Amino acid sequence: MKSASETIRTLLGDVGVVFRVSAAIVVFFVAAAAFAPETVGGAAQGILQVTAANLGWMYLLVITVFVGFVLYLGLSKFGTIRLGAEDEPAEFSYSSWLAMIFSAGMGVGLVFWGVAEPMMHFNEPPMGSGLPRTTDAAQTGMTYAFFHWGLHQWANFALVGLAIAYVRFRHHSFGLISETLRPLLGDRVDRGWGKAIDILTVVSTVFGVATTLGLGALQINSGVSRLTDIPFGFPAQFAILAGIGGLFILSAMTSLDKGLRLLSNLNMVLAGLLLIIVLAFGPTAFIFGVMTQTLGEYLGNVVQMSLVTTPFSNARWVEQWTMFYWAWGLSWAPFVGSFIARISRGRTIREFVLGVMIVPVALSMLWFSVFGGASIHFEIFDNAGIADAVAAEVPSGLFVMLEQLPFSGVLTAVAIVLVCLFLITSADAATFVLGMFTSKGVLNPTTALRVLWAGLQLMMVVVLLLTGGLESLQTVSIIAAFPFMLLMILIAVSLYRDLSQELAMKAETDRLLAMRIERLLLREDEHEAARQADEEVHPNAPEMPPAGDAPEVVDADITEKE
Repeated sequence: MKSASETIRTLLGDVGVVFRVSAAIVVFFVAAAAFAPETVGGAAQGILQVTAANLGWMYLLVITVFVGFVLYLGLSKFGTIRLGAEDEPAEFSYSSWLAMIFSAGMGVGLVFWGVAEPMMHFNEPPMGSGLPRTTDAAQTGMTYAFFHWGLHQWANFALVGLAIAYVRFRHHSFGLISETLRPLLGDRVDRGWGKAIDILTVVSTVFGVATTLGLGALQINSGVSRLTDIPFGFPAQFAILAGIGGLFILSAMTSLDKGLRLLSNLNMVLAGLLLIIVLAFGPTAFIFGVMTQTLGEYLGNVVQMSLVTTPFSNARWVEQWTMFYWAWGLSWAPFVGSFIARISRGRTIREFVLGVMIVPVALSMLWFSVFGGASIHFEIFDNAGIADAVAAEVPSGLFVMLEQLPFSGVLTAVAIVLVCLFLITSADAATFVLGMFTSKGVLNPTTALRVLWAGLQLMMVVVLLLTGGLESLQTVSIIAAFPFMLLMILIAVSLYRDLSQELAMKAETDRLLAMRIERLLLREDEHEAARQADEEVHPNAPEMPPAGDAPEVVDADITEKE
C-alpha cells in the first residue's frame, strides 16, 4: 500500500522546493487578504506609492529598451537560428500557432479595454492634455490605446518566450526561467539562486493571471447584468468565477493539442465574427479613417510616449495607465512567454519575433480601431451614452456600444461567450505553464498539478475582487512585476551572450572548413601543375590511364590467329 507522500508524488509528479515555497506564498497571501483585507490593501498601496514615485521611470525606460532589443534579434544575423534542430519542422501550423499566441496573450484584455480605454481617455484626456469629450480627446485616447497594446506590451512576451525556447529546444535544457540565466550564473542555477528565480517567476505569474481573470469576471458580470436582472457586484462575480473555474479545470484535464488548440481556434473564429459584424454594421468608413490616422499618430509619437514620466506635476495618470500596462505585461511575461516557447518549436528566431511582435500588434490595432472607433462615432454623432456608462461602470462600454447595432442582444451574448472562452484559454495555458515551472520544466505536467494551480489562481482572484476590485488588481500587478523586470534585464543579457557564442562557434567552424577546402584545392592545383610540367618534359610519353583503371590486356594468341 502506497504512503501519503508516494500518492502525492504519483499525482503531482516530480515537484520540489519551487512548488512548495511558491504555493505556500500564494496560500499565505490569500489567507492574509481574506482575514485582514484592509491591512493588506493599505500595505499594497504604500508599496505602490514608493515604487511609482522612485522607480516609475525604470518601467518606462526598460520596456522601451526591450522593444528595440527583441526587434534587433529578429532582424539581425541572429534571426536565422532555428529553435530546434536545423531541419526540424514547426510543431503547429501558422494559423493555430498565431491563434494560441493571441488567445493566451491578449484575448481577455482586448475585449475588456477595446471600448473602455478610448472612452476613459475621452472622458479624462491623458495628463490633462485637452478638454474632455472633444474630438482631440477622442484622437488622443485612440493613440494611447494603440500605444498601450502595441510593441511594448508584446516585447515582454517575446523576450521571455525566445529565451526559454532557445535553451529548451536549442540546448535541450529544462524550460525554466532559471535555465535562461545559465550563461551568467553557471552551475548556481542548479542551487539556491536558480530556485529563488523560479519561485519569483511562479508568484509573478499567479498575480498576473489573477489580474486578467478578475477583469474577465467583471466584464462577464457587466454583460449578464444587461441581459438579465442579475446585479453587478461581488456575489455575481464569485459565481461567474466558480463556473469559469470548473470549465477551465475540465480543459486542463485534456491534452494541449486537443483542448487548448481547439479553444484557441474557436476564440479566433468568434472574435473575428464579432469584429466583422461591428465593422460591417457600424460606421465602416469612419473606422478605417480612425485606424489610418491613429496609426500615423502612434508611429510618429511612439518614442515620446514611451518615455513620459510627468516629473513636474503630481499627476498619477502615468502610474494608473502606462505603468499599470507595462507591469501587467511583465507579470504576464513568464506565463505567456513560456507558453509561446512551448508551442514554437521549429520556428526560426526571425519567425518567432515577427509572429509574436508584428501579427498580434496588428490585430490589436485593428480591434481597437473597430470597437473603439465605433464607440467614439456613436458617442460624438449619436450621443449614445457610452461615455457615461463607462464612467459609471468600466466594463459596460462594450455592451452599450453593441446596443447601437442590429441584433444587439445576440451580439451581447456572443461577446459574453467570447470573454468566457478567452478566460478559459488564458487560465488553462497558465495552469500548464505553472505546472511546468513547478515540476522541473517538464513539457507535460501532470493533470493533478495543473488542477491544483487552477484552484490557487481562483482563490487569488476571489480575494483580490473582495478587497478592492479593479484598483486592487492594478495595484498588485505593478508591485509583483518590479522584481521580475530586474530579472528580465539579466535574461536579455544572458540571451545575447548565448546567441553570440553560438554564432562565434559557427563562424569558427565555417572558417576551419573553408581553410580545409582551400588546402584541398591548393593540392589539386599543385598536382595539376606538376602534370603539365611533366608533359612539357616528356611530350611523347604515353598517356597514363586514369588512377584506378586497369590497363587493357590483349590476348596474344587471339591476335596471331586474326
